[in-house]
Amino acid sequence: MAILDRLVKLDRRWIFLLMFLCVLVPILWGRTFPEITTPLVDRVFDAVENLPDGSKVLMALDYEPAAEGELGPMSTAFTRHCIEKKHKMYFLTTWPLGTQMIAAVIDREIKDGAPHLVYGEDYVNLGYKPGYEGVIKVIVTDLKQLYTTDHFGTSTSDIPMCKDIQSVQDMNIILNMSAGYAGTREWVQYASTPFPETITLASGCTGVQAPLFYPYLPKQLIGLLGAIKGAAEYEVALAAKYPKWGRPEYTEALRRMAPQLWGHLLVLALIIAGNVLYFVERRRRRGHRP
Repeated sequence: MAILDRLVKLDRRWIFLLMFLCVLVPILWGRTFPEITTPLVDRVFDAVENLPDGSKVLMALDYEPAAEGELGPMSTAFTRHCIEKKHKMYFLTTWPLGTQMIAAVIDREIKDGAPHLVYGEDYVNLGYKPGYEGVIKVIVTDLKQLYTTDHFGTSTSDIPMCKDIQSVQDMNIILNMSAGYAGTREWVQYASTPFPETITLASGCTGVQAPLFYPYLPKQLIGLLGAIKGAAEYEVALAAKYPKWGRPEYTEALRRMAPQLWGHLLVLALIIAGNVLYFVERRRRRGHRP
């Protein structure tokens, strides 16, 4: 029973150390685990893949640096897919710090990864406009009422890929990365719900939001990527279609799944061990009663 007593009185710092190792070792090891795509992710991938080359894709990056760990890989995977399909990408955000997220994706995936793309012809950064859901309410019928210029002050009338765009309804699909308000819920309420015939909406969101959006499937939302798991699945789907994106340097979400897997397994093991110790200790105390 000495071992039982030690486990019952175990210093919590040993648990912290175990969690640290569960996260650190997979990172240093660099090994990934196979992912099987789910129907929710397949629907989004197929929607983007089946669009004719050169289609218009609205990339609404509604998140800030705090959510980059979950949503950054989604934005990256969506951008790579659009590059492969030669889609026209329209970046915007309803979050003030979302401009940093747009800049990071453009710099990494387009300027460095696909320098042959021409700004204003293949992609455009429309930036941020204040108003949260008010922005969505306006641009679903008149984009240029708010976006008279792009993020850099150039008139949208002078940007080739914006000349024939009147509203969000002219986009072939909206890909929204959502960390909260305003985000997927507002795009559903003020875009895909009022205009189901002309607006197709797909979402990638943080893990805590995902259950809130399931009721919108499959009508208001055609598909949903939930947290880093959804991003990893999209990377797998992208690599299956375009093998070059399966190289380790292009599978950030897949790599992040390994520490998360081992961390979750440790939590489950600790819950089971804690319950076992509780019942064993309770039985022992009952056996010592006079």
